[in-house]
Amino acid sequence: MKKLLLFGAGKIGRSFIGPLFGNAGYELVFADIDQGIVGLLNDASSYRVIIRDSNHPEREKECIVENVSALHLSDTEGVINQMVEADMIAVSVGKRGLISLPELLARGLNKRYAVRKVDPVDMILAENVRDAARLLRKGLEPYMPDVPVKEFVGLVETSIGKMVPIMTEEQIRKDPLSLIAEPYNTLILDRQGFLNEVPNVKELAPKMNMKAWVDRKIFIHNMGHATLAYQAYFLDSAIKYTWEALSNSQLRDVTRKTMLQSADILLEKHPDEFTLEQLIEHTDDLLERFSNRALGDTIFRVGCDLSRKLSADDRLMIPIVSGIKTGKEFSLILEAWVKGCYFNARDGQGKIHPEDESFRNRYAEDPVTILRDHCKLDRRDHALIFEGVKKISGKLI
Repeated sequence: MKKLLLFGAGKIGRSFIGPLFGNAGYELVFADIDQGIVGLLNDASSYRVIIRDSNHPEREKECIVENVSALHLSDTEGVINQMVEADMIAVSVGKRGLISLPELLARGLNKRYAVRKVDPVDMILAENVRDAARLLRKGLEPYMPDVPVKEFVGLVETSIGKMVPIMTEEQIRKDPLSLIAEPYNTLILDRQGFLNEVPNVKELAPKMNMKAWVDRKIFIHNMGHATLAYQAYFLDSAIKYTWEALSNSQLRDVTRKTMLQSADILLEKHPDEFTLEQLIEHTDDLLERFSNRALGDTIFRVGCDLSRKLSADDRLMIPIVSGIKTGKEFSLILEAWVKGCYFNARDGQGKIHPEDESFRNRYAEDPVTILRDHCKLDRRDHALIFEGVKKISGKLI
């Protein structure tokens, strides 16, 4: 049986990457920092993924992921040995984890190279991080001076489109290992990142121009989620769920128009990869998925983490800057960004996201200050953005 070593036993690791490879016959070994999850996985040797889709009830099912074990990241010897033995490695730890993990990864890769020099290993980067391969390679190389990293480690970027909502406290108490997720199960990944053959896993979708597909996720999916959250909260802070927001024709219309505005910018950047018809179809499919009532996905989840989502290198400002460069309209995207500056949604326990509270205290809901001090944009270089923000803010306040 082939073995996948998966760093990260969180929502995407357990609900998406694990089942994909588990169903293809791989043994799954998780490495995670959460001792509780590690212990539960080892005790059960399996876990459930519950697929829910109110729009298509025939797709609903429960998937049991078996042949599972786990290691705590503090067990460095165990993790290193698993890196030597594994047929494939995957990483799903978020951008911060990706920055902190290279030293441990390098130790395992150094040992693997010492004993399996002719067996390069591919590492799937299950992260929604632009240039994730470059970022990780830059982190690995200082710790691997005697290993030709590019020839020995295939760093495979992905576009993660699966939606996995936050589990409620009641659901976690009932079964702390299970996760609820949508039926979507396609893993778009970089064909050129592999050093070995692409694994025989049905749901893998290798692409030659991976940058275009990462941009598609940012420009339409991520941007659309943020737009829906910020427009909904600004219209009515009592709106709790994404499906609830999309049942409002005004919110659905402005979200769709904003997504298509961003799609138009994306098409200008990658005219050989997409057609307008494909991007319209993708937009409408996403809106249907966002309206999946059974997921219970919240405005809080898709809008929180303002420090990241309102930054210069994330889902709203990236297409805005690209719109300026390509001469395309970006006003609706900028409006969503400005409304995000006033986002103050609370979770199921009535709590603000801790980092969002700090963000609000730091910038006092002032879009111009956020542009200047958080996004680090210069008024002279980005005059159109500053002018647009001032104009939109004046109408909203």
